[in-house]
Amino acid sequence: MKVNFYTSKREYMEKKAEFDGAIESVLENGISTLGKEVVEFEDKVKEFTGAKYAVGVASGTDALVLSSDILGFKDGKEVITSPFTFLASSSCIARHGGKPVFVDIDEETFNIDANKAEEKINKNTVGILPIHLFCQMADMDKIMELSKAHNLRVLEDAAEAFGMKWRGKHSGTIGDMGIFSFFPTKTLGGYGDGGMIVTNDEELYRLAKCYRVHGATRKYNYEYLGYNSRLDTIQAAILLVKLKYINEGIKKRETVANWYKDRLKDIENIKLPTIKGEQNGVYYVFNIIAENRDGLVEHLKKNEVQYSIYYPKPLHLQKCFDYLGYKKGDFPVAEKVSQSILALPIYPEITEDEVDFVCDTIRDFYRK
Repeated sequence: MKVNFYTSKREYMEKKAEFDGAIESVLENGISTLGKEVVEFEDKVKEFTGAKYAVGVASGTDALVLSSDILGFKDGKEVITSPFTFLASSSCIARHGGKPVFVDIDEETFNIDANKAEEKINKNTVGILPIHLFCQMADMDKIMELSKAHNLRVLEDAAEAFGMKWRGKHSGTIGDMGIFSFFPTKTLGGYGDGGMIVTNDEELYRLAKCYRVHGATRKYNYEYLGYNSRLDTIQAAILLVKLKYINEGIKKRETVANWYKDRLKDIENIKLPTIKGEQNGVYYVFNIIAENRDGLVEHLKKNEVQYSIYYPKPLHLQKCFDYLGYKKGDFPVAEKVSQSILALPIYPEITEDEVDFVCDTIRDFYRK
């Protein structure tokens, strides 16, 4: 492969001594669940994001599942969200018997079109679950306005949004609860699964801490039917190393994004990402909207350039959500975007020469 979509190898080799030392320290001190590194990482995340409370869990998906349960997104209640996202953003509602109610997306940001959300609110609606996708946050002003007007709980899916801010407030800290994923490809990613719940509400924090250990308030005393979902101590140790360099990594991602913008700006067949609203974006993913996307994909494959498609089929058209009764055409913007969106390689260690090769390959395709 000439250009990888992502690789952890370069980062590991650059900081090998730090990563090895962090892992060895955990092993030498004796493996323990929720070890001191988890507590330290939770504290560092609170410091970085400004959240009052942080609870490390096993994955971003688990963070969504626990938070949805705690906020009452279940038992037939309706939660407004986007169909253009990863499955976990809606399965966390459905898993508890709640009903995901989809709203189409903004064609420029790919986030939920908050201006279309109010028409879906009824007496059975209990929450809104906005997803901060790719490089920017959803319109949190409008979402919190709706929340206040209709007494709704807000769960921010900030799985992709570590480092993003809306009007100076970090993602995940504006609603009732927020979640992060530390899947390896994320802006702050571990070397395995990991997740975090953040909140500014002390009672929600207490419940999250309890729910991650089977619902126990203390050992063998179960106040709730909880889960077994703890951030692994070794992953926390790795993430502590990576968190030290997060701002540097975010800046490098912006540099890479600017390389792409500069080299692709004059190609009429593609549309480049734009960030809307008063916010600090972070280029977790660099997406383009491409004419003849599937043809371009084949050309990239032929030239050994890895890519990804987020997302090839919106959730309302997925078989697992057939029971919701949606059909093709219900959310035309999400459906249209899914046919033309394409993610190009972006991570802090990618080289300018590699970006040049990707852009030259794209340019070559559209010349034909």
